[in-house]
Amino acid sequence: MVKYTKLPAISGKKLIKLLQKDGWIIHRRTRHGIALIKVVSGRTRTTIVQNTRAIIPDGTLSDISGRKQTGIGRNGLLELVNKYGI
Repeated sequence: MVKYTKLPAISGKKLIKLLQKDGWIIHRRTRHGIALIKVVSGRTRTTIVQNTRAIIPDGTLSDISGRKQTGIGRNGLLELVNKYGI
């Protein structure tokens, strides 16, 4: 398996599968994507990821992995990609 040093281009469907492997649960489907939830230290975090095969833009990927949504950060997302693959 390839060891990534920077984030590869990732689609919405692949990101959803990657987050599910990290413990995120599909809460509901919305018009714009899929809502995923996870309880982290007593707080429920929610994020919505586009359910498409299109590549997610860097800014959107940064927002999803940011402190307000998933809280894993770019390095955490890179660790998930290296651990589970894409």
